[in-house]
Amino acid sequence: MTTFIDFYGIKDVHNFPKWNDAKKIVDKNDRMDFLEKAMLEDFEDKYRHKIIPYLQLHEFEGLLFNNIEVFENQFRPSEFKDKQGLIDTINNNPNPELINDNPATAPSKRLDDYIFTYNQSKVVFGSILAEDIGLENIRAKCPRFNAWVSRLENIA
Repeated sequence: MTTFIDFYGIKDVHNFPKWNDAKKIVDKNDRMDFLEKAMLEDFEDKYRHKIIPYLQLHEFEGLLFNNIEVFENQFRPSEFKDKQGLIDTINNNPNPELINDNPATAPSKRLDDYIFTYNQSKVVFGSILAEDIGLENIRAKCPRFNAWVSRLENIA
């Protein structure tokens, strides 16, 4: 069993294991590792070997900021609100997992700012874009995601 949980969707009221301790960890990747370990430790010993916890630092849409060609394949020029903003975000973020400065700049909010109808059909668009990008391309740019998929591939 595994998880794919949006870290930014977790709130204090959810009582996530060692949540308050994790807030003290500055490095975001270290914080995710700490919380995944805390989540695993929260299960009974007899189940731990069956669980691979994974927290996505920012929402799923962060993985989609891979290359502009995929967006050009899926959207007509008239569907872009701010194509240059999208290009700049992709070019300025070699690791799409780290895209996010605050709730107003979350990956899904950015895509809504760049593409007219993105937020109305984000589940559909997200799936289409992810399929077009391809798992190998996502893994190549997203090291935490890649490590998680590698662990899944190596299940004996």
